[in-house]
Formats: sequence, structure tokens, C-alpha cells
Amino acid sequence: MPKPGLSLGDLIDMQIRQQGPMSLATYMGLCLTHPTRGYYRKADPLGAGGDFITAPEISQTFGEMIGAWIADLFLQMGLPDKFTLLELGPGRGTLLSDALRVATRATGLARALDLKLYETNPVLAAMQREKLAAYSPDWIEDVEALGSSPLVIIANEFFDALPVRQFVRREGKWYERSVGLADGQRVLGLSPTPYEEALIGEAFASARDGEVAEIGLAAQQFMGQLCRLLAPRGGALLAIDYGYEHTQPGETLQALSRHAPVDPLAQPGAADLTTHVDFEALGRAGRMAGLTVHPIVTQGRFLTSLGLAERHSALAAANPEKAASLASAFDRLTGADQMGELFKVLCAASPGLRPAGFPA
Repeated sequence: MPKPGLSLGDLIDMQIRQQGPMSLATYMGLCLTHPTRGYYRKADPLGAGGDFITAPEISQTFGEMIGAWIADLFLQMGLPDKFTLLELGPGRGTLLSDALRVATRATGLARALDLKLYETNPVLAAMQREKLAAYSPDWIEDVEALGSSPLVIIANEFFDALPVRQFVRREGKWYERSVGLADGQRVLGLSPTPYEEALIGEAFASARDGEVAEIGLAAQQFMGQLCRLLAPRGGALLAIDYGYEHTQPGETLQALSRHAPVDPLAQPGAADLTTHVDFEALGRAGRMAGLTVHPIVTQGRFLTSLGLAERHSALAAANPEKAASLASAFDRLTGADQMGELFKVLCAASPGLRPAGFPA
């Protein structure tokens, strides 16, 4: 058991001294999900008083659009007597609260709903329990425990928080980036021996010396697991996150604390560590499981195609005093210089389903 007075940084430094440098993926995993000191195991990181704000916290209309999307999918699936709705990393429960207010207007959906939440933060789980009590949610730690009914999965800003491995090109070979110690301080370094090039992937075959291959292996593996579970049941997975449409060289690791960038190595467990999501890799995992992966769209296009502009206009007409704040929220969610272009939306669905918001 760790000593009560030791910080996560102390524990990481001890491990490095005993076992040598650790991979960046191992470091990220410890920072985010250490059982007692990990970032996602404590406190509420959301909102103005936290470290970042997600789309559901910007406007209720974000969740409402997701709710309309779920209801449409439920109808396409033939109004099953039971279906499972799973959200990965549900935050404060805001997205689902807004979404289900809309979705449960669909005939039979409320009666068929089996709500599951995948959450590791006890503080957030308590908020979810209060906000979503009307829908009798269950919390799961293992997605393999899901039942056999049709499955709809929502993952909003989830995959960006899974650990990545980084490899740096040096003299035509790939070396994995690691976290070690120099003069008592945590520093980034490289593995002493090169990594087998064939395992890096063809997408990085033309990379130049000095370029970085950032590989979200954890995200790809979890996506594959989810899609293999979904395929025989029927349904769809919706992933919304900031990232890039095609696999490409580059490093995107960032740390945020109180809405400002900080050094990722400075205070393990005290800052949110994220990377941009490789949507091409997620899509590949979905296709390998036998699902149809629909063309990736931007968040702005997805939300407006579902009727976000019309919803904001209606709200502004009914609440003139809120017109300015509604316009600001709409711009944050859809603007090209805000979340609208940087955030992408991917859907992997059972063949035959036509999820709303995606090109036919």
C-alpha cells in the first residue's frame, strides 16, 4: 500500500528509480487512473471551477440533439422491447439528462431503456446518480458484463483521455518515448533499442527523422472490444472528440489545469492529460468488427444537420433575454474557430441502419 503522505509524483519517481524509465503510455495511465491518486479518481474536473468544459455543459441543446439521434436510431431498430444505452465517461450526467428528456418522447423508448454508465470517478458518479435517478441507471466496470439486447453507445470526449504511445524517428529507426529522471526531475527520453518498424504501421512509413508517431493503442483496442460486443446485438456507437480524420505523424499530448496548459510532467494526477483522437484508427477497428463506419463529419455539421440552429432560434424566440447567450453557445459548438471543426463525429453501426447526421 502507498504511504499516505506520498504524492503520485513520488510514487512514479520511486517506480522509475526501481525499474527504469516507463513508457509514456504507462505514465499517462498512472496519472489518469491510479486507484487512489489518479486524476479521474477524484474531484469534479468539469466546469468553470474545474479544468475544462465539455459541450454538454455549454448548452442543453447539445444533449438534446444526441437525444433526437438516439430516438431516431431506436425507431430504425424496430422499437425493441429492450435496448441498452451505454455512455462512456458520463461526466456530471448532463448529456444524458438532456438527451433522455428528448429521447423518451419516442413511443416505447422509456419502457425499453436499460441505462448503463461506465465511470471511474466516485464524485462524478454521485452527481450522475442524482441527475439520472429517474432512469434507474446501473454503473459498470466491465463492458463484457452487458446483456444481449441491442446496444447504443455514446462516447463524448472519452477516447482522448486514453493513454497513447509515442515513437520518434531517429536515423531511419523508431524509438519509443519514455519518462525518466535526470537530476531528480522527470524528463522525456527514448528507449535504448529501436522498435520493430513493421509494428508502427504503414501510415508512418514516409515519416522523416525527428517526426513522431503517436499511436492510441488503448483507444483502438477498446473500440475494437466495444464494436465486437455491439455487432451481434445490433445498434451503433457514436464517438465525438477532438482529433484528426486521417492517421498522420505528430504529437498532440497536452495537460490542462484550471483551463490553462501546464507541463504534463510537472504534477502527475493534478492535471488532465489528453491527446487528439485518430479517427481513422477507430474506424478501422469498427470495420474489422463487421460494422458499417459512416463517413466522419465535423461536430458543427453533425449538430446543424440534426436541427441545432432551429432549436436555438426557437429557444431565443421564447426567451429573448437569453438570445445573446444562446448565440454564443451555438458559435462555441459549431464555429470553425471553436469546437465546430476541431471536433469530429464518428458512427459505427449495424449494416442497414442509417444514423442521422451522416451522409447517406
